[in-house]
Amino acid sequence: MLSIFKKEISVFFGSLIGYIVIGVFLVFTGLVMWVFTDTSILEYSYATMDSLFYLAPTMFLFLIPAITMKSFAEESNRGTLELLFTKPITDNDIVLGKFFANIALVVFAILPTLVYFYSIYQLGAPKGNIDSGAVFGSYIGLVFLAAVFVAIGLFSSSLTNNQVVAFVIAIFLSFFVHWGFDYISKIPVFFGVWDDFIQRFGIDYHYRSMSRGLFDSRDVIYFISLIVVFLLLTNFVLKQKKY
Repeated sequence: MLSIFKKEISVFFGSLIGYIVIGVFLVFTGLVMWVFTDTSILEYSYATMDSLFYLAPTMFLFLIPAITMKSFAEESNRGTLELLFTKPITDNDIVLGKFFANIALVVFAILPTLVYFYSIYQLGAPKGNIDSGAVFGSYIGLVFLAAVFVAIGLFSSSLTNNQVVAFVIAIFLSFFVHWGFDYISKIPVFFGVWDDFIQRFGIDYHYRSMSRGLFDSRDVIYFISLIVVFLLLTNFVLKQKKY
């Protein structure tokens, strides 16, 4: 697993697209936090990072599929996936190695945003006038959200040998799992009766809960379960290709 992890990291940072994806993410979050009038914290009367965490799922919807789309699709297209199967590593090692490598890349993109927290902390009146617990709870929720999107992206990439198709599938699945259940709950037949129950199946319900600084074990179990499901599906697809 460690060898796959190192390989994925080196491949990502060995290509220009890796730096472009992370650069675009950081530039856009910077504009959202400090420049755009509707979301700039300079326009607020209190210290908060809500604008970042509110828009992060939408940014991840495109960022993470762009990172994961080549994980298996490119391997299948080049014929190197079959070569991986001949190595003395298990299918689980391949999937987990790629999973943790992609998580590390997303975390690498998130870490510079801690500068925003430090800046807001210093600019607060009085200094430090920010709900640090809620901010770090939101960061934990962001990492869990990223992990789910990575698992979905890997599954999507395993389904095809075309990176663009993998990108589109990952966006669709991520959008549906995150917001789809909210839209379904608003259908008149469910609204007011089953709407809250249906929303609990979506990521957004649990992500919003963690973003408020509420660390509920049910939210953690939900995220871990979703990650495991998509990793198992990825493993299943790889076994079908292998045999």
